[in-house]
Formats: sequence, structure tokens, C-alpha cells
Amino acid sequence: MKENYFIRNIDLVLKEWAGQINRKPLILRGMRQVGKTSAVRNLGQSFRYYVEINFDDDVYAGEFFNQNLDPAEICSRLSVYTHTPIIPGETLLFFDEIQNCIPALKSLRYFYEKYPQQHLITAGSLIEFALDEIPSFGVGRLHPVFMYPFTFYEFLGAMGDQMLADTCRNAGPQNTLPQPIHKILIDRLRIFMLIGGMPESIAHYLKNKNLLDSSEILEDLLNTFRDDFSKYRSRISPLFLNEVFNSVIHQAEGKFIYEKAAEEASNARVKQALQLLIMAGLAYPVTHTAANGIPLGAEIKSNYRRIIPCDTGIFFHLLGIEKSEILLADNFKTINRGTAAEIFVGLELLKAAGTNTQRQLYCWHRDKAQSSAQIDYLIQKGQEIIPIEVKSGTQGGMKSFKIFMKEKNIKRGIRTSLENFSSEPDFDIYPLYAISNVYE
Repeated sequence: MKENYFIRNIDLVLKEWAGQINRKPLILRGMRQVGKTSAVRNLGQSFRYYVEINFDDDVYAGEFFNQNLDPAEICSRLSVYTHTPIIPGETLLFFDEIQNCIPALKSLRYFYEKYPQQHLITAGSLIEFALDEIPSFGVGRLHPVFMYPFTFYEFLGAMGDQMLADTCRNAGPQNTLPQPIHKILIDRLRIFMLIGGMPESIAHYLKNKNLLDSSEILEDLLNTFRDDFSKYRSRISPLFLNEVFNSVIHQAEGKFIYEKAAEEASNARVKQALQLLIMAGLAYPVTHTAANGIPLGAEIKSNYRRIIPCDTGIFFHLLGIEKSEILLADNFKTINRGTAAEIFVGLELLKAAGTNTQRQLYCWHRDKAQSSAQIDYLIQKGQEIIPIEVKSGTQGGMKSFKIFMKEKNIKRGIRTSLENFSSEPDFDIYPLYAISNVYE
């Protein structure tokens, strides 16, 4: 294993795929700089041979796909080109930044149909846009896996606190944590929210243990994302896209208002920019659902959506919030009205929900005179709908929660806050840092 590689949840998913007999080419999807290439290289060490073709760096590799898309012939040519044997069962073949070579992207169907014995993984930072232009491509022929930034538990593992992570993962409302361990986890949570879950930011912090340096790393990551905006130029102005991205940061609390996103721009244009940001993995929608039954996506109202950014570290950095405020505050509400806690919970729920499909986040909102109410998140667990109320401190009212429970005839829900695990008559309490445990 590479010295700087940290164990990720995706490693087990990739290992299980590699061991399948009836295997499809795997397409690893996720935002830029999330660690896709590192995860594939880590898997490659379990093979006798590993061949990586990066269509962004290698301008000649694409020529092998211009005439014959027969997979056996392609592998034979690439073997000569890379001076490495490509043998089914012994070689992991990786096509990176495949969106830069559409013929290579089209060849994947033939790997599935004619050469399934060859282990093949593909990835690309902008692959969502290439797939969007080939609407029916890959349906049933590829194995999609979605990768996200580090979870809080992954961060603990990278910190060398795997035992702490396992202890927390095994805890629950009926099995609370000792208070000293709870306090340690709150301290770790503050650090994680500050630096965020991007691999480069975490690696830099673990090397230097200097929170002040994280701003420079986060700014570099943001510049990388902004550089990508120019690649969408045929769809929308990079400056306008950046303006809408900044609005996502500033509108992370409550309903996203198109009119506030950019001056003198139509709602349709803002909506287009927002969709591009969502496709790029830089933002995630939290959509209202009537929640009268499952699936939750059956009764959505897309005119009410919150939009949360992809990372808490990026969120704090763009808002310019002083790190000392976060490290010393008794709760997150005093920092930015609790929005950071809601973002963190949404991202943890998204990451914990699974990797084989692109999960959606849902909320519930009722706007009536004298009787408005909102539930921050709703999840489906088995045949149950579970409401999740996010509190940024250690206490708070549950008026909306009670309204929702009565209206939808739901017996039990979850409150997540800076409290330790515990249980109340109508709801269980999960600490913010352990909200992913709801899927256990």
C-alpha cells in the first residue's frame, strides 16, 4: 500500500467487485479530487499486473480506439504500448479521465459483451457530462459505483483512531458512550468539519497538524474546481457558474432562491448552472417530499429545494469564518445559525446510504400561516420513514417534529445534536458525529 494512502470504505466495494465471477466493467463516479484514482491504484496492488491509461495526460493512447473496438485487440495493443502484460484475471486495467476519449467510453459495452473476464475500471472527473450526452449508454452494461469525500469515520481511521471509530459505530441510543469519549469525538468532529473531507486537505492536516494551513489547501482545491468551469463554456459562462456556486454557499440555509443567485439572470439560467454544479458533485439538492409513503421520491415538489455544498471545509473557507470560532464555540448555532451542522448531517447521510446508486436527500416543509413546520431530513429504512431533526447545540424545541409525527402517523424519529446517545419517548438521540449509525 502506498505510504500516503488511507483506507476508504470504497476499498471493500472494489475488492468485492474484483472477486465476482460475472463481472461488468466498473465505472467509478464522483467529484474531482475525491480520491478515485488513488483507490483504484490501491486495488491494483492486489493484481499481478496493473495498467493505467490516463486520457488527459496521454495524447496518444486514444488512437488505439479509433478503428477497432474489439476489446481483446485493444488490450493486445495497449500491452505492447505500456510494456505490461494485460492478462484476464491477472491484470487490472484502468482507464482514467475517460471522458476525454469518447471512443474508449463507447468500447466499454464491448468489454462487457465480449471480454467480461478482463478486470476493467474507468473513471473521470467530468464523466457525468460525457454520460449525459450519451443518454442510453451503459444501461445494464456497466457497474456504477459512486465515491464521495471522506466520512467522519474514515477521517478517524486516517487519524489512527480506528478503535475510536469502531467504538462509536457500535454505540447507540441503548448503548451510550462514556462522556470522556463523547467529548473526544466532539473535538475530532470540529477538526473534521474545519478541514473537510477532501483527501488532499486531510492528508495535509495529518502531515502538519496545522489548521491554519488548511485554508491554502482548500483554496487550491477551489481553484481546481473553477478551472473546470471553463470546460463547461459551451453550456454556460464560467463566471456565471462561479457566481451561482458562491450563492450555494450563502444560501445553504433554507430554500434556495433563484432570484438571489445572480443579478439580472433568469431562473432558467440559474437552474441550468445549478444542475451543472450538481452533476459535477459540487452541490447536492435536498428536495421536499410529501412523505405520505415510500418511496420518498414518489411525491416530491421540486419547487422547494435546499442546496447544500459538497464539503464543510469548503463551506467554512468561502464564508471566511475564523477557525477559532468553530474550535471554541459551545455549539454551531453561534457560528452560522446551525447551517454547518445541517450540511454535515446531509453529507454523512448521503455517504452512508450506499455506493451503487446516486442517492437523493429529502426534507419536509409546510409553509402555512401560524403553522409552518420543517423536518431537516427524511430517510427510508426498510419500509419505514424516519424523520431526522438537526440541532446545532445540545438542546432545542421539537415543534416541527411533533407536527410531522402526528400528521404522518409516524411513531418514532431521530434528533441529532451535540448530545450523547440517549432515548426519549418519541425519538432517539444520535450525536452529530454518529448520524451515519442510523443506517446500521
